[in-house]
Amino acid sequence: MIVLIAFATVEGQTAKIARFISSVAKNAGFNAKLINTDEMSSHISLDDVVKVVLLAPVHERRHPESFEAFVASNRNALMERKSLVLSVGLKAAFASGREEAQDYLNEMLMRTGFEPDATALVAGAVRPESYGYFEREILKHVVLLGRKIDPRDGAREFTDWDELTSTVVDFLGGNGRANQH
Repeated sequence: MIVLIAFATVEGQTAKIARFISSVAKNAGFNAKLINTDEMSSHISLDDVVKVVLLAPVHERRHPESFEAFVASNRNALMERKSLVLSVGLKAAFASGREEAQDYLNEMLMRTGFEPDATALVAGAVRPESYGYFEREILKHVVLLGRKIDPRDGAREFTDWDELTSTVVDFLGGNGRANQH
């Protein structure tokens, strides 16, 4: 049985999460097909695919265009399979930001017209060394305002790998611990 893991990445954390999900799927007895939506055409064959995990990061309040275009253009084929959508972002790392993170996910689903079987928010990472001056200032004075996190300390990962494993294993096994829609 093949699980398609389609993702987009901006700073690399979502690619790392996608590779992790691929290993979780393989450990659960699935063959994993990993594709980066930035590196492909919009149409792919899903003939042998039984389940789909779609994941992308939120940057500047949106998921990447390539990801949304992939989901929208393959919507019908994707909706014929059991699907899990993971929205990766820093807002998901903090209780005070989860509602906003959920809004970004809901807006993406409305734009693409896609209705997954399950969704989940996944905390991302910060990599200040790859940011320009203005990005670092926004990170420091907006995103991390009031938090005891200093971007000058370097990269910091917020992804909860145990929670992610549970979400993916439950989805693959059909237990449904991820938010059902």
